[in-house]
Amino acid sequence: MSRFTFLKAVLGPLMRLMFRPQVEGAERIPGSGPVILAGNHLTFIDSMILPLVCDRQVVFIGKDEYVTGKGLKGRLMAWFFTGVGMIPVDRDGGHGGVAALMTGRRVLEEGRMFGIYPEGTRSPDGRLYRGRTGIARLTLMTGAPVVPFAMIGTDRLQPGGKGLPRPGRVTVRFGEPLEFTRYEGMDRDRFVLRAVTDEVMSEVMRLSGQEYVDMYATKAKAA
Repeated sequence: MSRFTFLKAVLGPLMRLMFRPQVEGAERIPGSGPVILAGNHLTFIDSMILPLVCDRQVVFIGKDEYVTGKGLKGRLMAWFFTGVGMIPVDRDGGHGGVAALMTGRRVLEEGRMFGIYPEGTRSPDGRLYRGRTGIARLTLMTGAPVVPFAMIGTDRLQPGGKGLPRPGRVTVRFGEPLEFTRYEGMDRDRFVLRAVTDEVMSEVMRLSGQEYVDMYATKAKAA
């Protein structure tokens, strides 16, 4: 039994009891082959709930601090996140973005499922912010379809992404797969990259019902 299977078997019932997730459209996720899951990011527990509501393992990038913590809490976090499929990357370094992109490409070329938050960080106020074009480069480089998803209600259970989440109901909603093979070979065209990213974010907005802000979330946080 893999650690992912074990975690789903052990923690799945506990998570369902605590968060009572209502999952909509999970049947839209292809059962095999490379897939990109792209969605909004409201709070820390998004990355705990998403892997446990999908039948296939979701590989995703996470801050290396999630696996370098000290003490019992640090070891438990590292064991959980690497078990559900997180690959730690130092995204604060000069080459962090490139490392994350190449990691995603490798995962997809292995025929696996890769999860990504195109906003690049958690929303500072519950609104949906402009997507980074890494999602577009990934789908154009690999030909993998993009399945948009929306996390709804997680920010009410863990405001600000800090502290222990309180029990409550959340919704995870998946949309129809988006294909961008018509842009094959154009992964360096910035206008194509922006158009693809905006199409993905438009679908995430439709699924989540969030207000859209045409501004990067990192800039909003800095302001």
